[in-house]
Amino acid sequence: MAQKPFHSYIAIEGNIGAGKSSLANRLAASFGAKIILEEFEDNSFLPKFYADQRRYAFPLEMSFLAARFNQLKRQLMEGDIFNNFIVSDYIFAKCMLFSKVNLDDDEYDLYLKLFEIINLQLRQPDLLVYLHNPIEKLQWNIANRGRPYEQQITSTYLQQLTDGYMQFIQANQHLRILIVDCASIDFVNNTDHYNNLESLICKEYKPGVHYINWLLET
Repeated sequence: MAQKPFHSYIAIEGNIGAGKSSLANRLAASFGAKIILEEFEDNSFLPKFYADQRRYAFPLEMSFLAARFNQLKRQLMEGDIFNNFIVSDYIFAKCMLFSKVNLDDDEYDLYLKLFEIINLQLRQPDLLVYLHNPIEKLQWNIANRGRPYEQQITSTYLQQLTDGYMQFIQANQHLRILIVDCASIDFVNNTDHYNNLESLICKEYKPGVHYINWLLET
């Protein structure tokens, strides 16, 4: 097993195509951790939303709100006396970030009231790792993983989501947040990149925003 991470609940976040699930799976395998992966492929509204965003935005966001809450509440409450490490490929605040981009103002105001009530019931991650990618790299990743319903995602939409994540980070500096600049690294295919990133994630971090914005040393 790899070195023991200091923080016991680590969440990976980032835009569409950032590599969240890939990194979460690899970290969980390295740490022998319990893994929580978002069950987005079971959402029947997702392909409909990408085909007609205006019509399906609200039912999509409501369905994700319910699904993410139920999954996180269940998984985080299920204790394991042999393993107290958890790695997730999303945070519940993702609901708020996407709904702000996808919903009209009136819909978002209503949605936010419900989100804030539910969010209080969930444990927050000890460390949030945000994978920051240029829009061009996100588009390349999306095209190459080949999910048909994602091929209509525009660069404008991806930029709006990136802006939303940045606003969230700036507003939540009481959390422990590690921003990783992924423009020049490939933790999926490059073992040295992954090993160095893993060692950084294992460190202790104080509350605040911490940046990894250089080529990872080998």
